[in-house]
Amino acid sequence: MKTALIGYGKMGREIERILVERGHEVLLRIDLENRADLDAAHLAGIDAAFEFTTPATAFDNLCTCIDCGVPVVCGTTGWTGRLEEAKRRCLERGGALFYASNYSLGVNLLFHLNRQLAEAVERLGAAYDVRIGEVHHTRKLDAPSGTAITLAEETIGRLASKTRWRNYAPGIERAANRLDDPAAAAPDELVIASRREGDVPGIHTVLYESADDRIELRHTILDRRTLALGAVVAAEFLRGRKGVYSMDDLLQ
Repeated sequence: MKTALIGYGKMGREIERILVERGHEVLLRIDLENRADLDAAHLAGIDAAFEFTTPATAFDNLCTCIDCGVPVVCGTTGWTGRLEEAKRRCLERGGALFYASNYSLGVNLLFHLNRQLAEAVERLGAAYDVRIGEVHHTRKLDAPSGTAITLAEETIGRLASKTRWRNYAPGIERAANRLDDPAAAAPDELVIASRREGDVPGIHTVLYESADDRIELRHTILDRRTLALGAVVAAEFLRGRKGVYSMDDLLQ
């Protein structure tokens, strides 16, 4: 594949390493200083673009790729209030879009296990409260993480006792992980506790707690290479396809 990297930070560079390892080419690198180069002329001949930037720029970047007929893999979080709009644009223009809040296979297994656990708790009528914790590096601009939001929304969709989520991140740079503090949440609120420290690639925890016991699901990324590899595999999956896809499609 001939590829473009939109966002050339740590993630972009890791994707580039894996692309080269797998025999692909990187023909275009877009970052802050040359964002104006993201246009039809520079995207000509590109087989797949990787969009890993910021919540403020992701939607416009995706639209440019879609309008130029370039399949795009997006991993930027914090902008998904416009995701449905991006999906509609992709379908209207016969494009190809792959979006995931997290490209780690392990995280997607966490999603699967949490869905099963929430359904079982609801079916049994068990009296568990649920909280979510997420820890990321200090350069991550959005909170909560897209992965934590996915966990929360999939839990809320399966538990009648929870109708909404709320982020709890007072002084998000502080070291204290407030997962064990419900932050005086309303009974129908699912609290997401966010923490930013060091160079942590990502830790996500889902805690189910009753008066008698705890069930805890946790996923820890040890190396962001796993995220980059998932994104590259997603781009390979997208070749020759039109439409909107997710990690569920890839895993199936």
